[in-house]
Order: sequence, then structure tokens, then C-alpha cells
Amino acid sequence: MDSNKKYWKGLEELNNEPEFVEKNKHEFAEPIPIEEVLSGGGLMGKTPRRDFLKALGFGVGAVTLAACQKVPVHKSIPYLIKPEEVTPGVANYYVSTYDGHAILVKTREGRPIKVEGNPNDVLAKGGLSAQAQASVLDLYDYNRLNNPMLDGGDSSWNEIDTFVKRELGAIKTGGKKIRLVTSTINSPSTLAVIADFIAQYPNTKHITYDAVSYTGIIQANQNSFGKAVIPHYNFDKADVIVSFGADFLGTWISPSEFMGQWVKNRGSKSLANKKMSRHIQFETGMSLTGSNADTRILIKPSEEGLALVNLYNAVTGTTLPGSKPLGNTSADKAVKLVAAELKAAQGKALVVCGSNDVAKQILVNAINAQLGSYGTTIDLDNYSNQYKGNDAEFTDFVGEMNRGEVDAVFFLNSNPVYEYHNGQAIKDALKKVRLKVTFADRKDETSVICNVVAPNHYYLESWGDGNAIEGYYTVIQPTINPVYDTRQAEQSLMVWSDSTVKDYYTYVRNTWDKELLAKGGLSGQKGWEALLQTGFVKVADKPAGSYSFAKDLNGVAQTILNQGTTLEAKGDKQYEVQLYQSIALRDGKRANNPWLQELPDPVSKVTWDNFAAMSPTDMKKAGYVQGDVINIEVKNPNNNTSYTIALPILVQPGQAQGTISIALGYGRTEAGPVGQGVGKNVYPFLNFVNGTFQTATVAAISTTGDNVILAQTQTHHSIEGRNVIRETTFKEYVKDPSSNSGGSLKHKEYEDLWDDYEHPQYNWVMAIDLNACTGCGACVVACSAENNVPVVGRDEVRRRREMHWIRIDRYYSFNEEGKSITEEKEIEDLKDLDNVAVVYQPMLCQHCDHAPCETVCPVLATVHSSEGINHMAYNRCVGTRYCANNCPYKVRRFNWFNYWNDSRFDNYLINEHTHLVLNPDVTTRFRGVMEKCSMCIQRIQAGKLKAKIEKRPLKDGDIKMACQQTCPTNAIVFGNASDPNSEVSQLLKSERTYYVLEELGVKPGIGYQVKVRNTAETLA
Repeated sequence: MDSNKKYWKGLEELNNEPEFVEKNKHEFAEPIPIEEVLSGGGLMGKTPRRDFLKALGFGVGAVTLAACQKVPVHKSIPYLIKPEEVTPGVANYYVSTYDGHAILVKTREGRPIKVEGNPNDVLAKGGLSAQAQASVLDLYDYNRLNNPMLDGGDSSWNEIDTFVKRELGAIKTGGKKIRLVTSTINSPSTLAVIADFIAQYPNTKHITYDAVSYTGIIQANQNSFGKAVIPHYNFDKADVIVSFGADFLGTWISPSEFMGQWVKNRGSKSLANKKMSRHIQFETGMSLTGSNADTRILIKPSEEGLALVNLYNAVTGTTLPGSKPLGNTSADKAVKLVAAELKAAQGKALVVCGSNDVAKQILVNAINAQLGSYGTTIDLDNYSNQYKGNDAEFTDFVGEMNRGEVDAVFFLNSNPVYEYHNGQAIKDALKKVRLKVTFADRKDETSVICNVVAPNHYYLESWGDGNAIEGYYTVIQPTINPVYDTRQAEQSLMVWSDSTVKDYYTYVRNTWDKELLAKGGLSGQKGWEALLQTGFVKVADKPAGSYSFAKDLNGVAQTILNQGTTLEAKGDKQYEVQLYQSIALRDGKRANNPWLQELPDPVSKVTWDNFAAMSPTDMKKAGYVQGDVINIEVKNPNNNTSYTIALPILVQPGQAQGTISIALGYGRTEAGPVGQGVGKNVYPFLNFVNGTFQTATVAAISTTGDNVILAQTQTHHSIEGRNVIRETTFKEYVKDPSSNSGGSLKHKEYEDLWDDYEHPQYNWVMAIDLNACTGCGACVVACSAENNVPVVGRDEVRRRREMHWIRIDRYYSFNEEGKSITEEKEIEDLKDLDNVAVVYQPMLCQHCDHAPCETVCPVLATVHSSEGINHMAYNRCVGTRYCANNCPYKVRRFNWFNYWNDSRFDNYLINEHTHLVLNPDVTTRFRGVMEKCSMCIQRIQAGKLKAKIEKRPLKDGDIKMACQQTCPTNAIVFGNASDPNSEVSQLLKSERTYYVLEELGVKPGIGYQVKVRNTAETLA
């Protein structure tokens, strides 16, 4: 099946463009002249390399002091008297919470260095996102505020408290309004503190505002069922999943949780039982979820509402007024066929929509109710608390400020000057507010116009709790003392409201003692200590009820159709614009994190920028080439103003014609040196329509004449047409489980040029399931955090010098009428490049038993171990790069600069402050050496040592790689192939297993499982 299918990494490779051919004649990127090296050129103009991340603001003094104290700390303890729980060289782990997920924080000598998922986390079962993995780095950002500020100058907490309390007292007496503006809060303790503050100042109102809103779902459920909540979705209970623009594997609501659910009916265990769900995605731009779908249907934003109306008609057998064909032949056909599949999966079907429009979400509710989804795939009783923003309330708040009705505003984890579609309106309105307080822990666009800055602790320094899903309560505890003179926001509110409880730790403790411990059958000091070891309590789920829909949909349909008309682009230079969140930066709050900025976007593989993704067909018609900079102008119907930005174009196969897609979260002006000025801000493109903020609009574009090179990683190596990716269909797999895996072809059937190695006790290998890998990139950041992999910056990525030890290769292939296009088919014969399929493949050192790199190394810097691992002895390496030249997988990285050790280049991208995030168990590499995946050798040794200390054999699962541990879908499994009962041994025996470039006889130690798609040829 598909053995002649053609795959390519980018259009440069597909079209064999001269520049691409020329670059790939050379195995290595061109060197930088030494004078440029010494002058610091290459990343940020002429900034000296030793000062780059120092200039970016990651630097140590206060952290060292904080790390050297006992955690949690109640008094200062000299380190000469060793804290009982701190043993030099031995890691401590603390339970905590990030983004609603129970996590474990690894500390060494009192400093947090790594975040891991709690394996008992109810949501993701130990999986974590790239954002969570990168969160530890933000602790060491010395752009964080060092102390409170008053009227733009440094202040003290006593001065701040005196000033704020005096102002609040006067405002309370005067009777004007006080507003507390926050992003979603699901912490029981924080909500209680806010309630106490409101009791003290009754003219206060708490307004919840999320940069990326889900108000549409909340209001639709209020309208449909009288429950103003976001449901808890169960993708694992669905046999047929239909998504309209909801990137639930990428950024929508709870992606780390949804990934684990989604793969349950698609991974190895499910396939072994000959069962696989079907996933159909209707969308505009190529999202992570769409690229993983079995079938992907292109629709414009203006067509989404009508497609939902037609789906409702097809499912229910009725006809809503105004219904008509889309005019999109493939989408019209797909809607009818999808409706039949949904009805056949009654009770095991799920339809989701990423729109924030209330009317569309009401229609989705009606479809799901008709399909019997409530009580099975949708749970309204054990609902989500992850997003609770109210767009209309926030808009009313802006009006209140403009009318001069508000005298005090407090901002907590909220930055509306940047995130609101009209930041200037916020600035102007705030001029009329007497007291403006922000709890921002670092300077942002809103904090610079506040007269009081009361910097909050970072979450790794804080006490707290969370309640992301109803009945699931997690705890937050500090893993280090406060690095700077910050104070928890809740503590500040308690002080200003004259709370009788003197510190927030006691407040949190009281909340758990009085209410939450009992929910987990715990009580008292022992119960609290048990909580601090487990990290959460879980109440038994309520029975999920079924809900019927009985609302009149005629008006809803008309609203949807009218909105579709307003979104239609009219004229040659107009395009429909779709805004989305990138996997790395999400809403932009973490823009100053270099690990996230350098994480390649899963689909485009662009780093350090946002861009305008455009269909190849549209680009050809307009005469554009990749990198051409265009002006994008959007008129705001709310205030008749226009907003224009200039962005480079990215040619994106699979983009709907007549549309462009742009990522939110870029264009920060007060983010810190890493994120400041990176990309352009497109929040002003949002529109406030029918009570919610909408992410679709119409733009006029024009050329600027400029062209820039985007920092992409994908096309830095060519596969030269080799058989690297293998996939099949579920239909073929059921007939023959070894379909397209190579059948019985194994290592020993090839002639060997090397002698075999013996592995008397351990043979460490890995299995990677391409059906489970979504390409999310969490493993890339986890590897960087675990193995001290440096950031190199935009210009070095352009020079093909990124240092990631593991990369996620994205491959396109043609699909036309559901059939593959063979290599002989000329591209000119195709209608367009819209109908492409995507496969993701994690690629890292394959730890070959017959490693060609070992053969050519003149100094034995790379050698083979008796346990099957390809080692690197960095102090032997002289940088000949023969090994990289001889590696067929192109997984070796050459250190161009001394990111860590040479005094001339020290602090280039990691400085004295950020050195504290380094893993002391892993050597930092120096200039002129090769490096690559070490199979986390430090974790292997630690696992063996622990088993030895406990006087027991090493058990399967005792050792997990960093990439494996964070993967939300368990796509990566590591273990001992010498143990026939190990999980990895069982997986490698699967009929789907194949080895990349096995025909070379290098005996790679990583086996891949063939990608299986549950496609329907009639839908494609």
C-alpha cells in the first residue's frame, strides 16, 4: 500500500528549486567568519555573544540565595547546616499544578530545574505540553520585577500598602466602582480571597476576561440547557469525531488531555483489537488537529456556519430557513456523508466547533443532542472550569471606565492593553481611573500605565490550588523561596482588605482543612501531608446526564447565515482572515521564553515569527513568493477604524483558497528582550460581534516590495526520495496488519559490514508509534530542558544551526480523490496543492548497532556501548564532522559557538542566572564538538543506581526518557530489548514495526510503527 507514494518536507524539495539543490550539495552550513564571531554578529545585530541572553535578561544573584534555603521556608537556615530534605547530588520532587494539570517539579540543591507530569494526573495521565515544560525557565528571567513600584519608581511594600488602602478607603466612601479584572481563576482559595475583598469593598466586581475567549460555548450552553459552563469532552468515547475548526489536539481548551483521549481509539492497543475511530476535520488553515485527521475538508470562515446548518439539516432530516449549498463541491458532498456516519455512530459521536460565536455553538449543541452525545461523549455535569471569561462584561467594563464610573482597577494575570482588540481604548479609558494596580510579575503593556505595580510570585514560588475540572482539586506549593521582593497577589488582596488571616499559606491551608481534604477522605495534618505527596484529591464523578434540545433554531440559523455573508471577501485584493493560537506561544503571555520562541511550529516549522499563511494557488495567482512582505489591513466595524500590519507570506499547502491564517501572541512591545518586537500583534483584528470576540474577519492586502527569510527548520535536510515514511489505511491494515511495514524484513536479512555487538544484560531501544505522535513538540522542549540544549536564535536557525537533539519531521504527500499521487505524476497536472496529507515523525539519533558515524571518527569520540547506545565523548571530539556526513538520519548537531564554557562567549544565550536551570547531571558542551541524543544516559544510570540501592532488579518502566515522559499520547516507549516481556519488546514485535533506512544495514535501535489512517475515499 502506497509504497510509491511521494513525500516531501517543503515545496522547495517538491519543486527541486535551485537554491534548495545548491544548499543540499553541502552537508554543512557555511561557517561564520571569525571577525563576525568575535564581533557578535548573527543573532541581534552586533550584540556581543557573551551578552545575548544576558541582554535578553536571563541573569543570578537573588536566585542563588533563594535556592540555598529550605523549601518550603519559614526561617532562614545557613547551608552549613544541611536542610534535612536536601542531599547534594540527589533530586527532590514537589507536587504542584500548571494550567490545571497535576505536575511534579524536580529540584536540585533547592533550585527547580525540570517540570514533569504527575503520572496520576486525572487529565493527562502524566503528559505535559511544551508550554508546561518551558515554564521552569521563566523563573530565572531577570526581567521579572524585583520589587513593588509606585508611580513608575521603586517602592516598598509598606508604602504600597499604605497608599492602596488609603485610596480604597476614599473610593469606598465616594461610592465609585472598583473592578478586579482577571483571566480565568479556578482556584478555590483565590476565589475565596476575592470574595473577602468584595465583602470589604462592596462596590467591587470581579470581571473574568480571557485573551482567547470561549464565551460562545458558555453562553450557548446557558441558552440551550441552562448551564453556563464548558463541557468536559470525552474524545475517547467517540467512534466518529467531527471538528469544525477546533484545534483540540493543539490549543483548544485542554489539548494535553484531549490528545490522550483521542489516541485511545487509534493507538497500538486499539489497532490490535481492529478498532479505530474516524476523525474528520473541517477547517481553513492547516492546524495540528487537521493535519492529524483521517480526512480534512477545506472551508472558508464564511462557509463554516452554512456547513453547520447543512449538517444539522442532514442529521435531523429538516431544513432550516435560508439553507443552501455551500458552492464548495467537496464540502457539500462531505457534509452529507459525514452526517450519515454520525447517525450511524449514535451515542458514540462527537461534533465540536472552535468558533466563539454563540449561534454556531447553539447549533452544534442541537446536533450533538440529536446524536445522543450528552451523557457519553459530552459531560455537562462534571464540567470544565478552565475558561470562564465573559466578553460582554469586559466590554461593559471599558464603557464604565470611559464614563468615569470606575475609580480603581486591579489586573491579575490580565494584560488587556495588548490582548484587547482596541488597546488604545483601554489606555484612554484608564486615564480616567484614579487607582490602577497590576499584579504582573514582569513588565507588560498594561503594567507600564498602572500607578501601582505589586508584583506577584511566580507559580513555582507560590502556595495555591486549582479546580480545572469539577470534582478535581489540585495543590500548588513553592519549590523555591521568592527570588525577588515579590508578594503573592492573594496576600496583597488580604492585606488591603484587612483579612484576619495573616498569610496566604494559612488561608490555603484553612480552605483545604475546612472543605477540600474531606472530599478526598483526608483530614488534619496527616491529610495535608498526604496531599503534598499526591498533589490532588478527586471526588467521584457525578452521573453524566443526557440533555435534549428544544429551542427554536430559525433565528439562530438566520444569525449564522448573516454573519457568513459579512465574512465573505469581495474583490481580488481581499481575503478572509482566520486567527489562531500557535502551539508554542499560545496567547502570547509567555513570549519572553526563548525555548518557546525557538520551538518550530508543527506545521510550518517556522521559529521566532508569525506570518501570513497563504494557499500556493493564491500565491501563484498574485505573483507572490515565500517571504514576500504584504500589508494586511482590517477595518473594525465596531469603531470604523482600520489596523494594518506587514507580515511575510508563508506558502502553506492545505490552506483554503481565498484565505490567510495568522497566529496570535506575537508583536509584544513590553515582553522583555526575547519576545519584544518578534512578529506582529493581530489581536486588533478581533471583532466584537453578538456579544463575543470573533477570530475571523476580512482583510485587504497589498505588497510592500520587501522579502524576508523566515527561520524554518524543516527543509534543512533532504530525504532524497528515500523510503522514510510508511503509512497505510485502516481498511488495508485490517486485511493485513503488516501492510506497508516491510513484512518480515528485519535486521538479520541484510548483509552486514560490521561485526555484531553482544548485549549481555541491557539493549536499550525505543519504539515510536506514528499513529500516536501528533507532532505537538512537547518532547522537543522536554529534551532541551533535560539535556541543557542551547537556544541559538533566529539568524542561526536561518543558517541551519538549530541545536535540538530531537526534531519532529513533517512530511506532506498528495491526495487526490482519496488516492495517492505517484512520483511520476507531474505537479503541473494537479489542480492545486490544497489536498495534501501530513505525517509527523520524531527523528533523533537512532543508536544504530552498526553505526556509520563510529566507523569514520578518527579520534573515537563516538563509540558503541555494550548496552546498545551510541556514546559521545565530548572531550575527544575535534569537530571533523565526518560523523555528521556519514549519518543517514542527519541527527547530529555541530556546536558553532561556546554557548556555555568559553569566557568569550559565556552568557550568549544562557547567562549566569539561567545557568541555575541547567541539569547538573548532563555535561554542557563546548565549541567545535558534535552532539546528539544521548538516550538520556543520565536517567539510565540513575535508574540502575536506584535499583541497586534498593537491592532489586531493574524493572521495565523504571527508566523513562525525557521525551517519553512528557508525551501526552505515549507515542514514545523506551526499554530493554533483551527483556522479551518489556513493553518496548512487545511493541517492536508489532506487524506495523519498520526501521527507517533499514536497507543500509546500520541496524537502528529505534523502530517505528506504520501510520494508519481511517480514511474514507468518498470523503477525500
